[in-house]
Amino acid sequence: QVQLVESGGGLVQPGGSLRLSCAASGFTFSSFAMTWYRQAPGKERELVATISSAGGNTGYANSVKGRFTISRHNANNTVFLQMNSLKPEDTAEYYCNARFLHVLVYWGKGTLVTVSS
Repeated sequence: QVQLVESGGGLVQPGGSLRLSCAASGFTFSSFAMTWYRQAPGKERELVATISSAGGNTGYANSVKGRFTISRHNANNTVFLQMNSLKPEDTAEYYCNARFLHVLVYWGKGTLVTVSS
């Protein structure tokens, strides 16, 4: 059974940091590219950061470049999103996505990040 379970969300003040984790099971994690998406209330889901299967290539939305870092630990089937210098506009539900050659796509259920004073 495929599972992607996000954790690490919560309430944080502007300028603060959070580290999201996504634990994967039920598929060959090391063969999948992993991506974090987010969806704010009333807005469309958007790509935040992506990392290749071996971790050698990463990409970021312009809005988070220099503040967020995506990483993965294939031995533990986990992908991370380190979020620094958080802004109120980063408030959203954050989703973990696993993709294999545009053929297999899996989604987690999300973790809520709220940036507010």
